[in-house]
Amino acid sequence: MSFLKAAWKNLALINYEIDPSVLQKYLPAGTELDFWQDKCYVSLVGFLFHDTRVLGQRIPFHIDFEEVNLRFYVKRFEDGAFKRGVVFIKEIVPKRAIALIANLLFKEHYQTLKMSHSFLESEDSCLFTYNWSTKNHNNSIAIETAKTAIPIEIGSEAEFITEHYFGYTKFNSAKTFEYEVTHPRWNQFEVIGYTMDVDFENNYGEDFNFLKDLKPISVLLAEGSRITVENKRLIR
Repeated sequence: MSFLKAAWKNLALINYEIDPSVLQKYLPAGTELDFWQDKCYVSLVGFLFHDTRVLGQRIPFHIDFEEVNLRFYVKRFEDGAFKRGVVFIKEIVPKRAIALIANLLFKEHYQTLKMSHSFLESEDSCLFTYNWSTKNHNNSIAIETAKTAIPIEIGSEAEFITEHYFGYTKFNSAKTFEYEVTHPRWNQFEVIGYTMDVDFENNYGEDFNFLKDLKPISVLLAEGSRITVENKRLIR
């Protein structure tokens, strides 16, 4: 049985090219940084969990909720091929039970904060907004898109960002947790414009404060789908 089943919807992905040295101390044992066209990325991601089930069960009041995370991209060589995955600097959710389970069982870095989202549709476009509060700062991501979903092209930057199917967590300098995320290939919406107001240092620490002055290399809005998160395994 899958550990978690849900739908991930309306994934706002704000992507930055950064110096790989920033990420070295966060790199789990047995993995290496994954690059796209020699670029090292971190992504700020906001999305919705819908119809969430843990071990097949819905947890009351923890079925539909927001998440915002900061992540980077890695790969791990096994059985003659690379597994491509992500590592989370921090994941923010509004539900304490979700954070408790993820931190306890998967050794992730979840934080519980007050969050909200909105979706506005006009004749020509859609506006997706995610909001969360930290230390007297109201953080927000807002992305305006066209209304029709289009395929993500093979070999594109958007494919690199969305087609990583494993999660890796640094347990210590010698041990790593690995888990698999399954979902079909996603579509995306053409981005018309975006605004954001994020206190990166308050949310993700001093190492990532520089992102406040860095222009994103790209902004995406993926449609999402149903997903599963499979049980973890320990890599030594």
